[in-house]
Amino acid sequence: MDLKDYIANVPDFPQKGIQFKDITPLIGNGEAFRYATDCFVEYAKKAKAELIVGPDARGFIFGTPVANLLKIGFVPVRKPGKLPRETIEESYELEYGHNTLCLHKDDIKPGQNVLIVDDLLATGGTIQATIRLIEKAGAKVVGIAFLIELSFLNGRDKFSDYPIYSLITY
Repeated sequence: MDLKDYIANVPDFPQKGIQFKDITPLIGNGEAFRYATDCFVEYAKKAKAELIVGPDARGFIFGTPVANLLKIGFVPVRKPGKLPRETIEESYELEYGHNTLCLHKDDIKPGQNVLIVDDLLATGGTIQATIRLIEKAGAKVVGIAFLIELSFLNGRDKFSDYPIYSLITY
């Protein structure tokens, strides 16, 4: 299945000069969404993941069904003010701004094998912050899985120490 057929290109969103990759046609198609999820599940098995982490918000869309099918936990990494218990935080740069991510301090156990699942690898700032949060918690990142990788932004170069899996590359 060619998953590119289910990605809509939206020019100048969220700001001029950005070519946004809209995943809603893919997640709106049961067959395409299941195919992508199954690919992530197989990668997670090979990586020996014990926990799935998904960054806010589209990482939730792909990470939770993967965790569910594997019968392992899912931990959300959220924006500030969204988690009710004590958190650890990391700030990062986006290709069009700045942000901070938070993780409940006790959601990840030291030594756990964690797979990060997200929709898009662009410049890599979100994933860098997510990795730092996971490693602060004492866990090991065993891989990073993306639906889409924008290879022309060279985000992959920031993660040479981690296995990366991308279903679609532009």
